[in-house]
Amino acid sequence: MFRNVYLKSLYDARRGLFGWSVAIAFLILLESALWPSVRDLNLDEIYGSFPEELRKFFDLEAMTTGAGFLNAELFTLLLPSLFLVYGIGRGARALAGEEERGTLELLLVTPVSGARIVLEKALALATSLMILGVVLFASTMAGSALFDLGISAGAAASGALAMTLLGLEFAALALAAGTITGRRGTAIAIGAVAATAAYVLYAAGMLLTSFESWLPFSPFYQAFHDGPLGAGLTSGHGWLLVGAIALTAIALPALDGRDIATAHGS
Repeated sequence: MFRNVYLKSLYDARRGLFGWSVAIAFLILLESALWPSVRDLNLDEIYGSFPEELRKFFDLEAMTTGAGFLNAELFTLLLPSLFLVYGIGRGARALAGEEERGTLELLLVTPVSGARIVLEKALALATSLMILGVVLFASTMAGSALFDLGISAGAAASGALAMTLLGLEFAALALAAGTITGRRGTAIAIGAVAATAAYVLYAAGMLLTSFESWLPFSPFYQAFHDGPLGAGLTSGHGWLLVGAIALTAIALPALDGRDIATAHGS
């Protein structure tokens, strides 16, 4: 029953994944439906009245195009938040949640090694986020076609990839924290604090020249730079993936040799 941890984890996540997929698709289509009305406004005059720092932070000048509109409205604030909430929540529950419920013991008494359990949980988590990314890509293409946003398949793919990898890196952090500590609340807190700190660093680097040199170290900059919609495949995507792999590797040996029953009861 527990031999294939990967498939079981995906099966357990199916209902939540369906709900999140529907919500993301609805959000994209709803925002896309606003574009025809926004396009007819005198955007240059409107955005010209905003402070320069605000225009730079949200790239408001780019909102005169469909891709720029979705970038400013969704892909640099709301969508990253959704992918982070899903990724951190699922990552924290993946192993720490099972340990707190007492079900992790059932996995560890099987012939499956602790490292393999962690790896398959991480792969299931990555697959779930990839599914959300595919939904995001399909919804963006559908919204563009229905409401004439003019977004190409490549631009939509780069945006979906950025959201997926950003969610994956912090999901891997929550997974690692939960695996090591055995506490879901602690894992969520670590993931949330790290994401907040990374966003503050990104915001400071965009608004203050003294912090510009730190920008490349923020996962948000790696995901948002020159996009996310329309950025193409960037080095930032690679760094996000490397970060997720490194965090997963840290968690791999955490279950081997642990007395889960004792740790759970203490």
